[in-house]
Amino acid sequence: MDSDDTSAPAGGRLTVSKPVRRLAVVLAAVIALICGVMSAGILWSTAARTDRDTAAHRHRTIATTTGRAGIIPAAQYGATPVSTAPASWQYPDHVPRSGSIRVQAGTPKGDAVAIWVNDAGTYQARSLPSVSQRVFTSVAVGAGAAAVVGLAEAAAVLLARRRAMGRRLVAWEREWEEVEPVWTGRLRREPGHDDD
Repeated sequence: MDSDDTSAPAGGRLTVSKPVRRLAVVLAAVIALICGVMSAGILWSTAARTDRDTAAHRHRTIATTTGRAGIIPAAQYGATPVSTAPASWQYPDHVPRSGSIRVQAGTPKGDAVAIWVNDAGTYQARSLPSVSQRVFTSVAVGAGAAAVVGLAEAAAVLLARRRAMGRRLVAWEREWEEVEPVWTGRLRREPGHDDD
């Protein structure tokens, strides 16, 4: 039987033509792509909302270093060492604060440095992610989601093909049991016949 035709074999099962299989592959790819785009879009909008909420509670103020900058070794291999210096600032107005802030290497004592603080005046070392960072993260998550959906679809297709092959082999064995004695000229003995 030609596997390119859509026809019903003796077992009553329908084989799938190449154009239908191609359409199924295209449909699976489109579904994976849609899932990836939706994941990227959801992450983008969620991250944008979080960044807007965080930015609403970040305030820029000026800190004055109270000591020389020192270098903190990188916490992990390949990371850039960080320069910090003790500093003092006032936020909200006339409320003194102090702490260690990130500065450029070699910043002298008494230097003015722009910093970000939260509503309570606590120094915020981590800056908000840039748009390019958000784009990269969203695209990476979208690609990952598309890949996961695509792999799940491929696994489902392989499982379905394996099960179909198993059914075909069982049907072939049954048909061979009926045809083989006639084909080889060896007749099967019916139960109950006497041996003479």
